[in-house]
Amino acid sequence: MKKMQQGFTLIELMIVVAIIGILAAVALPAYQDYTVRGRVSELAIMASGAKATVSENIANNGGAIPADACVGVSVFSSATKNTASLACTAATGVLTVTGTTAAQGVVLVYTPTPSAGKVEWKCTTASAAKYKYVPAECRQS
Repeated sequence: MKKMQQGFTLIELMIVVAIIGILAAVALPAYQDYTVRGRVSELAIMASGAKATVSENIANNGGAIPADACVGVSVFSSATKNTASLACTAATGVLTVTGTTAAQGVVLVYTPTPSAGKVEWKCTTASAAKYKYVPAECRQS
């Protein structure tokens, strides 16, 4: 009589473990980059409120950057979990948001440019090595 197979062979189990190991080796770095991108997005959100205030100050000054474009901007230097600081340059309205080590120390710089009754914002970052973490609008080509 034939014996019926009672379970998986050792080689079948080893193949499954190897496949899971390969998938984990690929997924873990991608997940870590994804979490840092999420933390960096907090920097952009922190800047959005300040951008609205600076834009309003420019609009109230007839479409030109006023002497103190940062009036009403809530800047801070005490760190949160992901954001180290938010700074605003009064003469130019440039916003600088710095991330903590959890956000890989990414620095986003938002520069206002008044044109035709509106304010256009340009986002830049200094480190090309950290482009994979910053929003697409902040990557220079």
